[in-house]
Amino acid sequence: METTIYNQKGEESGKIKIPKNIFGLAWNDDLVHQVVVSMQSNKRAPIAHAKGRGEVSGGGKKPWRQKGTGRARVGSSRSPIWKGGGVTHGPLSEKNYTKKINKKMRQKALFVALSRKLHDNEILFLDKIDLDKTKTKEAVGILKALSKVKGFEKLVTKKKNAALVTMPAKDVNTNLSFRNIAGIGVGEIKNLNVLDILSSKYLIILDTKDSVGVLESRVKA
Repeated sequence: METTIYNQKGEESGKIKIPKNIFGLAWNDDLVHQVVVSMQSNKRAPIAHAKGRGEVSGGGKKPWRQKGTGRARVGSSRSPIWKGGGVTHGPLSEKNYTKKINKKMRQKALFVALSRKLHDNEILFLDKIDLDKTKTKEAVGILKALSKVKGFEKLVTKKKNAALVTMPAKDVNTNLSFRNIAGIGVGEIKNLNVLDILSSKYLIILDTKDSVGVLESRVKA
């Protein structure tokens, strides 16, 4: 497979061969859905917690004697049928939402998502980005230049989850310059996952040759 590489001015700077086993796979609904749901579940933090009858305060004394009052017998005001009593089958903070994801499934889902992004013309390959210092204004200028590429017009108009910028290794200037822009995420390509890809409209891959090498190393791992 071959694709076009652009520079930070939005101009074509050449071609590069990309592996078909990463960017040329067929879409797989079931696999991607299963991996995404599992990842979302693993990120879920149980917060809601209802106190059971053993956790609410009070109720140590029997409200009234067992017989002779004409009322129903009751042993504690902690009973779930009493106001202020414990809750039956309520949510618990100890609940574990973790779901196991096989490594091969997670990896295949990532490559399937990358293939779909490429097929939909939503991946932009850049040769490099040169930022001598941390400057968000320059980063915005780069995005405006890239938005002139056909199909990437929403890079500057979309305010939420517009694009994810990935790089082969952490670059402080690039990271700090882009992360302050609304709708733009930044990260290393070694940490890329299917959830990140599907959460953003576009994917911008910097230093394409090195970045593809990182992805290929994940295939061999």
